[in-house]
Amino acid sequence: MASGGETMVVGYALADKKVKSFIQPSLVEHAKSKGVNLVRVDMTKPLEEQGPFDAILHKHGGEEWTQQLVEYKDRHPHVILVDPPAAIDKLQNRVSMLEAVHHLRISEGLGTCGIPKQLIVDNAETFNDESAIGELTFPVIAKPMVADGSATSHAMFLLFNTKGLHKLSPPMVLQEFVNHGGVIFKVYVAGKYIKCVRRKSLPDVHEDQVTSTEEPLPFSQISNMVSGATMDENVAKAELPNADFIAEVANGLREGLGLHLFNFDVIKDSGAGNHYHVIDINYFPGYAKMPDFESVFTDMLLDLRHEKASDSKQGVPVEEV
Repeated sequence: MASGGETMVVGYALADKKVKSFIQPSLVEHAKSKGVNLVRVDMTKPLEEQGPFDAILHKHGGEEWTQQLVEYKDRHPHVILVDPPAAIDKLQNRVSMLEAVHHLRISEGLGTCGIPKQLIVDNAETFNDESAIGELTFPVIAKPMVADGSATSHAMFLLFNTKGLHKLSPPMVLQEFVNHGGVIFKVYVAGKYIKCVRRKSLPDVHEDQVTSTEEPLPFSQISNMVSGATMDENVAKAELPNADFIAEVANGLREGLGLHLFNFDVIKDSGAGNHYHVIDINYFPGYAKMPDFESVFTDMLLDLRHEKASDSKQGVPVEEV
């Protein structure tokens, strides 16, 4: 493994689209100037025939690749995986992805954080369970259980009442819709780096809509309805959450999830004072549009190498990094 002033060799196994958007010449050049050599992994050849690597950056997916990666890590325990496949898998399911939110510890006075009430729907029979459905307050958002980045996983609907439930296809999660002023906060995490930005979201829902609208409304249709200067102005004027609060949430999620590259969506509950909800977490989002992303990403890799070296000296099992 590279140490100190030696070159750190980082293999990246990414889909072509991700390579094009993320592994930009500016990143490769900056990383090289800091002693980090980014090398593309050839997915048609065994990992054992490539490298040697000090770290492997990946968002490729597939059971065969994951198995190969795990076996490579077993044979080369010094290698840093960004990030461990088992940790990434937690974000592939909309239930397990939010479990870490329940364990967050936020300093008093900064705000509170949770998730909206939700119901897991494994099959259509659940829609006939009046006691289960009755626990939810409409409107609700219907989200596919699988969150793998595919078009299907993004097919979400807003339901104003129970009348449209039988038009849905389980398995899925029904999550209570929380009015949040039409503004969502996206928080990008890359190691110790944290960046919170404002984005346009779904508009607030009023009581008359809950009783009058019967059809499930696709998110794509809602997005078309909310475009306009007024919404953009609302987003621009929205106050960002307290920076210390966001940092504690981000650091808590990083530790709880065991991940270094992710972003999460946060909304402020319009009817609950200084209370926020985490509603989604995504692995390895688009960082390339962030200011100084080259420095942020390179510093993260160097920090991981430093942590690995420190843990090794102190006798901490290297497999835990």
